[in-house]
Amino acid sequence: MSDIRLNAVRPAAVYDAHAMKKNLATVVSVSVLTLLAAFVNAGAASAQQRARILCSATDNGQSASGSVSVKQGDREIANGITGTAIAVPNGTYDVIVTLDGALDHPTVTSQVVVARAQQYTTTATFQTAVLQIQVEAAGRHAAGMATITRNGERVGTLGAGVPCHLSAGTYDIVVRYRSTERRFDGIALSPGEHRSLTASF
Repeated sequence: MSDIRLNAVRPAAVYDAHAMKKNLATVVSVSVLTLLAAFVNAGAASAQQRARILCSATDNGQSASGSVSVKQGDREIANGITGTAIAVPNGTYDVIVTLDGALDHPTVTSQVVVARAQQYTTTATFQTAVLQIQVEAAGRHAAGMATITRNGERVGTLGAGVPCHLSAGTYDIVVRYRSTERRFDGIALSPGEHRSLTASF
């Protein structure tokens, strides 16, 4: 007897359903990728079209660095540093630049009106001096601490022998050594000045 094998034949409808399912999966994948690409491109275009604020700072006429805060009222919209553009939407902003490295943390505020997608620039101008306090006890250098105030408000403290930057202006200084102190009232610092005060005990 001959060995007869019958191969099962899949109905055409089964093949059609399988092909349709495969094609549908391909269409869905392509559609998702297209939507993702459109979303990314739209985000990139939006970022390119946003306005930018570029802040710079000078200290006694020389280039300086500082931190930047962009605000509307009490709400901070963005922040950054001088020399780096900050992206913002259209609006009116207070741009606050704080000088780096100064004991009194001086700030300059400017108003910037952003009306279109372009770069807006603003420069904060500072004037500072350098102050150093020396403490002597029995004719020798000693450790001490100075408290610096301006217009009755405390600016900060400074250790003996440590130079610091301060905004140009008039200050009252109290130097303490152990349990004693010495006052320097009405010390006027001019822009670019380097001033050294010695408190002897």
